[in-house]
Amino acid sequence: MQDLLLSGFRILAAMISVGITGGIGSGKSTVARIFEVLGIPVYYADDAAKRIMNTDPELRQAIIDTFGPETYTNGVLNRSVLSSLVFNNQEKLEQLNSLVHPATIRDGEKWMQAQTTPYAIKEAALFFESGSAASLDYIIGVYAPASLRIHRAMQRDNITREAVIARMSKQIDENIKMRLCNFVIVNDEQQPVLPQVLALHKELLALSAQKR
Repeated sequence: MQDLLLSGFRILAAMISVGITGGIGSGKSTVARIFEVLGIPVYYADDAAKRIMNTDPELRQAIIDTFGPETYTNGVLNRSVLSSLVFNNQEKLEQLNSLVHPATIRDGEKWMQAQTTPYAIKEAALFFESGSAASLDYIIGVYAPASLRIHRAMQRDNITREAVIARMSKQIDENIKMRLCNFVIVNDEQQPVLPQVLALHKELLALSAQKR
């Protein structure tokens, strides 16, 4: 049934580009996977960044030039070495982001242009921080209280509370981020997420049809 619905909309609708964002531990990837079940393609920016740091020749060379040849071992990114160089070093982290973010944005835009569904989704934590929000038609924010996000991240990544808070400090305030979004899904383990996603899916299909 879902496939038939999407097929019909492919004929009548113009594709729109949608972002999903949220702070660490908000559950944005979980929400994105629900959209995938509904037949909507999702581009995961973190996964893409890890891939292109190995496959994009210009990015590879830029990382080597900036951080040294030891960042790659037998042609493969040595994540532990690179992490040790940028960990707790804001200047080096910003250098790395200035190399990786533009390459990932380009890769994501190329991916988005190849999609044929009524809408497609790019999942990323730093749309507003990186400036890539401008390339999207709509952005969905996934919200969860800070205490819950900290707990989830500690459990997921097996890290300390302090480490989670340090990561959170590198992102813009969550309340500000949600106000910048066009839609917000609340993932606080009190409100069911699935009905929110289904309602938004229906709205995005309608918006795609209107764009035509």
